[in-house]
Amino acid sequence: MIPYGKQDITDEDIAAVTDVLRSDFLTQGPILPQFEDQLADYLSVSHVVAANSATSSLHLACLALGLRSGGLLWTSTNTFVASANAALFCGADVDFVDICPDTLNIDIQALEEKLRLAENLGRLPDIVMPVHFGGLSCDMRRIAELASRYHFKIIEDASHAVGGRYEGKPVGACTYSDISVFSFHPVKIITTGEGGAAATANEELAHRMRLLREHGVTRDPTLMPSLPDGPWGYEQIALGYNYRMNELQAALGCSQLKRLEDYVQRRNLLADHYDQRIKELPISSQKRPEEGDISSCHLYVVLLNKELSSKRREIFESMRALGVGVNVHYRPVHTQTFYRELGFKYGDYPCAEDYYSRALTLPLHPSMTESDVDFVIDMLGRSLG
Repeated sequence: MIPYGKQDITDEDIAAVTDVLRSDFLTQGPILPQFEDQLADYLSVSHVVAANSATSSLHLACLALGLRSGGLLWTSTNTFVASANAALFCGADVDFVDICPDTLNIDIQALEEKLRLAENLGRLPDIVMPVHFGGLSCDMRRIAELASRYHFKIIEDASHAVGGRYEGKPVGACTYSDISVFSFHPVKIITTGEGGAAATANEELAHRMRLLREHGVTRDPTLMPSLPDGPWGYEQIALGYNYRMNELQAALGCSQLKRLEDYVQRRNLLADHYDQRIKELPISSQKRPEEGDISSCHLYVVLLNKELSSKRREIFESMRALGVGVNVHYRPVHTQTFYRELGFKYGDYPCAEDYYSRALTLPLHPSMTESDVDFVIDMLGRSLG
């Protein structure tokens, strides 16, 4: 079976982790700051705060920007549920924006129209969270222009997009956002086992996220309302969480970062090969980046022609039986049972729903060969009938 995604673990990665196992620190040691600094250097951003998952990082980002009960976050409905859940963790409300059928990212025109209506209703979002689906950056310049006009903060959900570029800069440089969040789940571009990180150019936001990542506890005497009892003293000054990334994860991350560029280049070469081969079939794919931009190519999603959509399950099961581990990303969040119980319903975001009805994720990971791509497309052609 060719899986849709797969981690690449080398002897160097294993050695990095075993070095930590032989060290004095399994958590709260020197490797985590090293990983954060190396990632910050790669992203050309001032601060990175790593956490035990991208979900935790999204939650920390929302908290750092002051999202709370009575607040409102908008995000794409074509995403994993964590994007929306992070706002609910803060006690805030969530709403969604439909997607562009070409990029599969948040539709800027739909966003602008929704903002105009929200302004008239007096209920503008506090935060907009664009999602870089499949590794393709959203049009962040235009979103930032809307943020300036309508006064909302921006969190980039870049869980798919480490290694990508927008306007020639690394995705996550925060040129057009307050915070960018990445995932290091095993099927992502690089992995720390589980893990995530939030990048920001704002020192205060970074400090806030670090404090909340560690129970809201500080050992900095200048931040304590009362003097510490002694050199052992610490004080909780906020309600935080245990969202720490451990030393083993950070060591794996440092090792994997060395190959990030190679991974992204390989994924793009495979995606180019897919692009050529799917021309033979009644399917289409996500729009590729504009000149100067680079997708990290986390996912390679194809869209079945509408007359084939009713056969998707049959095609899915046929592909699995033929040894191709296809998947589907994502069921629109607003159609999930939990969110329908909050009042969302089918028909609210028709482009995302149409996309979902026809989407099929094909395998894409660096250990694949061009021959593997050919096999996948050959089996898809057979399954389409």
